[in-house]
Amino acid sequence: MARASLPAHDVADLSLADEGEARVRWAAGQMPVLAQIRERFADRRPLQGIRIAACLHVTAETANLVRTLNAGGASVALCSANPLSTQDDVAAALVLSDRVEVRARRGEDIDTYGEHVRALLAGAGEATGPQITLDDGADLLMTAHVRGGGILDELIGGTEETTTGLVRLRRLQDAGGLRCPVIAVNEARTERALNDRHGTGQSALDGIVRASNVLLAGNTIVVVGYGWAGQGIAERARGAGGAVIVCEVDPLRALEARMAGYEVMTSLQAAERGDIFITVTGSRRVLGARHFERMKDGALLANAGHFDVELDLAELAELAVGPGRSVRPLVEEYELADGRRLNLLAHGRVVNLAAAEGHPAQVMDVSFALQALAVEQLVLRGAELPPGVHPVSPAVDREVGRLKLLALGVRIDEPTVEQEHYRESWGPLA
Repeated sequence: MARASLPAHDVADLSLADEGEARVRWAAGQMPVLAQIRERFADRRPLQGIRIAACLHVTAETANLVRTLNAGGASVALCSANPLSTQDDVAAALVLSDRVEVRARRGEDIDTYGEHVRALLAGAGEATGPQITLDDGADLLMTAHVRGGGILDELIGGTEETTTGLVRLRRLQDAGGLRCPVIAVNEARTERALNDRHGTGQSALDGIVRASNVLLAGNTIVVVGYGWAGQGIAERARGAGGAVIVCEVDPLRALEARMAGYEVMTSLQAAERGDIFITVTGSRRVLGARHFERMKDGALLANAGHFDVELDLAELAELAVGPGRSVRPLVEEYELADGRRLNLLAHGRVVNLAAAEGHPAQVMDVSFALQALAVEQLVLRGAELPPGVHPVSPAVDREVGRLKLLALGVRIDEPTVEQEHYRESWGPLA
């Protein structure tokens, strides 16, 4: 294909496209739910003519979502939600094979990232801006609201994949500034159960092991944050033989962790005991100088939250006697004044993507099935939804769960008519 006929793009190396295509096809084989949706989309074309801008992790799994949306008739433009998660070969494959506008390079700096986000809002592959946005952190929609003008006028709505992004959007909503409906894909029941608990639970530890080659068994692993993702990490760390400590600020989550058999204590207490620290709170500066000063020599610091703000890297640098020293490709060693060394993984960025490949395709199958159906719902019903954050339709949630069970070869019971009536009735028991 002649370069002149390609869509606008900014990728690292188009010659990687064949490798990327192989990676995308491998992932497709593990995403049967999305495949079923793609088949229906290709037949009915429910997204015909819709312009979509997506700021997501540019991975093989995301490529399969893009192909599903394209099959439905949409025009998709894509940029990366994290500079260390981009798979350059996949980006090349989408440009060459699918004629998708992709603006993503592994390791791109913050200025380039901002340029890519603004370019998608300006064009989304067409002469005008996007009608639907897909976000992983809310940067597309937040930027659209900051820029204002005609960009917002064309928006039907958006979807959001992360807890962090929903926190930002709800703050904007509370301030009266959110101008379009947003579907909270991250809060769907199937998403919470599979993506956060099983996806982050496995992939965060995968990233830590790949980066450091550490043995989890026998080590004390401190999980800071016990939401769905924290629960998954703690469960798998314990299963791998680690002694797990949980730190929380929410008393109900802390109680839940305690009743699940974990030690629960303050982060300052845990700082003295941990060998591996994993932040997964969605907040900022949850571990800082007062914690680093108490940590053991050789402690590992990893972040599994969306943004690289959970570890206070400025305070870590101030405590160190010199700049961080690379001791492995994704491990920086910081030596403190007393000779202790703290090891930062993946520059403090989300470790499951920066040091590994993110969630397994089987998990993203469910997440991206929800995304695809949420986009379809926006096209069909977006005009009926007021501006604000909205839940995924229970019918969509159940359908994705049903399709996943079908793909797994699992059958379940159905309630009888009597049981349905009993569940829906409000009168006295017969």
